[in-house]
Amino acid sequence: MNKDLKNKRNHLSKEQFLVAITTTRGADWRERIKEIDQLEIKRLALFLTCLNQEQRKELYFLLEKTSLKEIPFCHIKSDMPFAELNYLVKRWQTKVFNLHTSREYPILTDYKNLKKKIFIENVFLGFDEKELEMFCGVCLDFAHLENDRLNKSQRYQATREILEKYPIGCNHLSAIRQEPFHFVEQTKYGVRDEHRFDRHSFQSLKDFDYLKHYPLRYFSKYCALEVENSFQDQLKAIDYIVKQIKNQRSKIKD
Repeated sequence: MNKDLKNKRNHLSKEQFLVAITTTRGADWRERIKEIDQLEIKRLALFLTCLNQEQRKELYFLLEKTSLKEIPFCHIKSDMPFAELNYLVKRWQTKVFNLHTSREYPILTDYKNLKKKIFIENVFLGFDEKELEMFCGVCLDFAHLENDRLNKSQRYQATREILEKYPIGCNHLSAIRQEPFHFVEQTKYGVRDEHRFDRHSFQSLKDFDYLKHYPLRYFSKYCALEVENSFQDQLKAIDYIVKQIKNQRSKIKD
C-alpha cells in the first residue's frame, strides 16, 4: 500500500460520481445495458457481485455491442481469474477494483500484479489491517458506514479510526431508508441477526441525504451508485447528491 496517499479531498464534482450496473437479486442488469445507448452513457461502474462466470461472459458480450467507452471502477469477486481483471483493465480502462475481506470470501486468485488497484470494502466483519496493508487501502461503502452509525456504534467507531489511517480509493453509495428491515443470515461466524437501514434501491432522492454529513475527504475519485434503479434515476440522484453536499458545505462556511 502507498503510505503517501492521504484522504485530502476538499472539493466535490459530478465527475467523481458514476452510474452503475449492479447484479444484486432485484437488479435487471440486462435492462441497464439497453439503457447505455439510449442515454449515451460513456462511463459507468460495474458490480459483478452476484454473477457466475457464464453470466459475466454474457454481460461482457452485451457491453461490447454498446457505445460504452470506460468502466473506471469494478466490484470484483474473489474467485475471478486474473485474466478477467486484465481484460477489464485493457478493454475498459478499469482503474480501481474492490473486494470484500478474505475472511468473508476467501481470495482464490493471486492478484499480486494488480494489488495497487484493489481496495477492501467495509463489511460487517470489520477490517483486517494486515489485509489492508497487502492491498491499496479502503473501498468505503457509505451506506454500510451509515447503517453502522445508526445501530452498530462500536463497528462504526472502528471503521472511522481505520479511515484516518488508510487511503480511500473508491466508494459505494446506496440508499438509507427511514424504516429498517430485519436481516438474518447464517455465516461461518454464526448467525448475523440485525436491523438494517441500507438498501440497494432508492424510493426517494432523500434516501441519499445522509451523505451530506460526511467529510469531503471520504469521497474518492470513483464514487459508484450501488443501486438497482434505472440510469435515468441514477443520473438524477447524482445531481441531487452533489447539490445537497455543496449546499451543506456552504452552510458550514457561512
